[in-house]
Amino acid sequence: MMISTYDFGMIGLGVMGRNFLLNVADHGFSAAGLDLDPEKAAALEAEASGKPVKGTADTATFVRMLKPPRKIMLLVPAGKAVDSVIASLLPHLEPGDLIIDGGNSYFEDTNRRIEELKSKNILFMGMGVSGGSEGARRGPSIMPGGNPEAYRLVAPILEAVSAKVNGDPCVAHLGNTSAGHYVKMVHNGIEYGLMQLIAEAYDILKNIAGLDNKQLHTVFKDWNRGALQSFLIEITASIFLKADDQGKGWLLDKILDKAKQKGTGKWTSQNAMDLGIPTPTIDAAVTMRGLSALKMERKMAAPHYTRAVEPLPLADKEQIIGQVGEALYFAFIVTYAQGMHQLTEASKEYGYELNLGTIARIWRGGCIIRAALLEKMRQAYADQPELRNLLLSPAFHEPVLHGQHAARAIIKTAIDSGIPAMAFSSALHYFDAYRREQLPLNLVQAQRDFFGAHTYERVDRSGVFHTNW
Repeated sequence: MMISTYDFGMIGLGVMGRNFLLNVADHGFSAAGLDLDPEKAAALEAEASGKPVKGTADTATFVRMLKPPRKIMLLVPAGKAVDSVIASLLPHLEPGDLIIDGGNSYFEDTNRRIEELKSKNILFMGMGVSGGSEGARRGPSIMPGGNPEAYRLVAPILEAVSAKVNGDPCVAHLGNTSAGHYVKMVHNGIEYGLMQLIAEAYDILKNIAGLDNKQLHTVFKDWNRGALQSFLIEITASIFLKADDQGKGWLLDKILDKAKQKGTGKWTSQNAMDLGIPTPTIDAAVTMRGLSALKMERKMAAPHYTRAVEPLPLADKEQIIGQVGEALYFAFIVTYAQGMHQLTEASKEYGYELNLGTIARIWRGGCIIRAALLEKMRQAYADQPELRNLLLSPAFHEPVLHGQHAARAIIKTAIDSGIPAMAFSSALHYFDAYRREQLPLNLVQAQRDFFGAHTYERVDRSGVFHTNW
């Protein structure tokens, strides 16, 4: 029988799982990996040559390899696969062992699994991991939630393998029950919004300003040196200069314009609606991915409705480049504000006890939405721990007020050219609605009372009223 010598276990040795486990080994912890595909288990050992790493394709052997209390992380597809892996582990586990789900599981599923395993005295922790395969290997942002006792078991390992910003680990215990997976879900929703905004900026600069890929690379590279500095802006600059290795020209120009989605953006929008929290830029991003999937219908509609876009004169290019950059920064702030507002309200609704400043802190490094802007957000929450919305922070008044003018200008330009700018428009309209003391929804309340006797409140006296219209 194999002696229990390994500190940490990983189930699922695809690129993410293998890289995370190698990261663990790099930091002095012994690690065991399980995959039902023996070739993946063997590949792990080959890549980890010289490190305290062992791979296996047998569940019982894998569990025996781990020191009690066992710390086992799953990086498998969300849904039934997670339940299947848990079921295969249970006959081999002992009370006090810990299972960590590091995939993008739906937060309600995490709550269910916590309760099911609690009755068996097995600890379960939902944990978001962001940074892609490279982040998993070199340092991701890690978002664990649930039982603090469970976190303490693995805190030294997670703090060691996480990304660091000025030596500060990009990991923290975020809150109760499914807090980790909920925060990762909203992280991904924000990611959807930022990516769509960047795509719209690209569309405007390419088809209205007439920039080619080399010029687009230069613009995005310059932006990444300033207020827009972020992982997504950085990789976008690189994408523009990737040559097509299967033909002539640039690879980007050969990629089909149908964006896939795994569901986390949709979950963010759905749950925001359940909570009554507006997240229109995230919603627009989800909608645009849906529209992109209608490729055949768009091809059928284009000859009937699309008109040629006239590029701007050369003299106007520098102006529109500046406007798009300022508008993008404005819309980035608004998108983060929507996501953080959702986290604020979800924390109250689900009893998570989230610290928004901590979330901004651990997102500064490793994760896909890492950006210079997050340090400003972290400081805003440090100054005002009860801040309900980033737009209420004095730190963001000036850049938002300044950026709105550029947003209006580029949206008008896009509209005049027939270029869709749904994410930019939603960000601006959210701002315009949020900053208005009086909205026309008094008329909606009157209509509801007229046809359904749903009642209304008045501005001049307290109480609930109904009128026989």
